[in-house]
Amino acid sequence: MKRLLALLILLILGVLLVTLSPAQTKRRAPNFALRAANGKTYELSKMKGKVVVVNFWATWCGPCRKEIPDFTEVYKNYKNKGVEIVGISLDQGGWDDVLPFLKTNSISYPIVIGSDKLASEFGDVQYIPTTFFVDKNGYIVGQQVGGMTKSQLESKIKSLL
Repeated sequence: MKRLLALLILLILGVLLVTLSPAQTKRRAPNFALRAANGKTYELSKMKGKVVVVNFWATWCGPCRKEIPDFTEVYKNYKNKGVEIVGISLDQGGWDDVLPFLKTNSISYPIVIGSDKLASEFGDVQYIPTTFFVDKNGYIVGQQVGGMTKSQLESKIKSLL
């Protein structure tokens, strides 16, 4: 009976270890090559070796707008330490919606225009803001649905550096 119980416990622990293993949650981030308002193209595959924060947002989204100052500050503090932040706007009006917003808001990190297809490839983005964390090898290693605070963002970045 003790032997059967021990085997059962080992089986349960084994299933839990496989299910909760970090290796199971890592998956390669889909590549993108998107142009910013200044004409520069940002391609995820060319950012290998950096921690990349990919933030899906829109100009009309209150929580998105609220987190922008924190993202801007974190980007200024970490861009020279191997961190890149890319804001991918999902505004349906594209640059017609985003350019006026950029002119009245100080955002230091690159902003590009994305698509529903890209959002789906990243992880079936249902709500914005949704932020993905890509490690130095190009794997998605974390996701945050909803707004992030400066301390949450810094904590995640520090764990990946």
